Amino acid sequence: MAKTREQAQAAREAKLDELHERLTGAVEQLVSGDDWRRALAFAARFRARSFSNTLLIWAQHEAAYEAGRVPEPMPSYLAGYRQWQGLGRQVQKGQPGYMIFAPVTGRFATTTPQNAESWRRLGKGEKPRTGEVVRSKMIAARPAYVWDASQTSGDLIPEPPAPRLLEGEAPAGLWDGLAALVEDRGFAVMRVPHEGMIHGANGMTDHTAETVAVRENMGRAAQVKTLAHELGHVLLHGPDTEDARQHRGIGEVEAESVALMVGAAHGMDTSGYTIPYVSTWAARVDGKEPVEIVKTTGERVRKTALTILDHLDTAQIGDGTPSGLDREAPQRDQPERGLAARERPAPEREAAGRRLPEPAARPATVAAAVRERGL
Repeated sequence: MAKTREQAQAAREAKLDELHERLTGAVEQLVSGDDWRRALAFAARFRARSFSNTLLIWAQHEAAYEAGRVPEPMPSYLAGYRQWQGLGRQVQKGQPGYMIFAPVTGRFATTTPQNAESWRRLGKGEKPRTGEVVRSKMIAARPAYVWDASQTSGDLIPEPPAPRLLEGEAPAGLWDGLAALVEDRGFAVMRVPHEGMIHGANGMTDHTAETVAVRENMGRAAQVKTLAHELGHVLLHGPDTEDARQHRGIGEVEAESVALMVGAAHGMDTSGYTIPYVSTWAARVDGKEPVEIVKTTGERVRKTALTILDHLDTAQIGDGTPSGLDREAPQRDQPERGLAARERPAPEREAAGRRLPEPAARPATVAAAVRERGL
């Protein structure tokens, strides 16, 4: 007997409630700074997906590994049921997918895009009026499913080249790329002989003088990591930004976390990153639950790191999307298989509240991208 619309809606709401419970549980499992570091390193490998969805995938893949359903503790490539079929692979019988959040979007139009209250939602098939600008915006979320490559069989997946670093080595071109992004924001980059010149720190950002200083009496990899940390401060924590109000501890967590994700995306060792956790920062924010602070902080870090990585001409590890899959291409709904067939490509970028520009409209500078993406 076919489900009524009310029954289908109730089933979807139940799955969303389950997702929220799973996500809360995954966040609550991050009880130490080392847990946070490992979560960020994992998120860097799947950085095209929202921080919340990477936590959900991490927890579900770990459970699948412990149950013997997948051979490796780390996923490799993730895609939806029909997406795998489009790549010549088939989900193996008995392999449940990893449930994640996907957006429900609507089309909105206005003649005055600067006025937030002027946008009106277009009906199905409705065309905009003459002179109106049209944008898509997330209006809700729904459950969707993805599978790891190890849960599928079929055609081989081409392995893209990945950076390989010797211990202590800095990725080629990363210092110059990061320095250019700092300078794009109007800051001068300086190397100073020793930490005594910057109050004993590895690096220092001075928003008043518009300078970023990094001490040069440490290894090249450490200098690059420090510069990425200071770039995180430049992008997120200026005195005129809304985030200047934040507890300073969270500001340091965010900057170091941005550096960690940028480094991890270049194959750098992340074991040396030291980041405190809830007891020293998330629990100190008045009026907000630590779980919400962690999710918000994780997503801000991911979006900032992704903005930086998008503007670097460096060799980076993949983002968990199998070669040959166009996650931006529209995908027609198919008969349901556990809601997987309804999964839309690249749902997490939209679900994170980040509107993707067309390739031709890519911001020319990291500053423009940061402003556009609401960071």
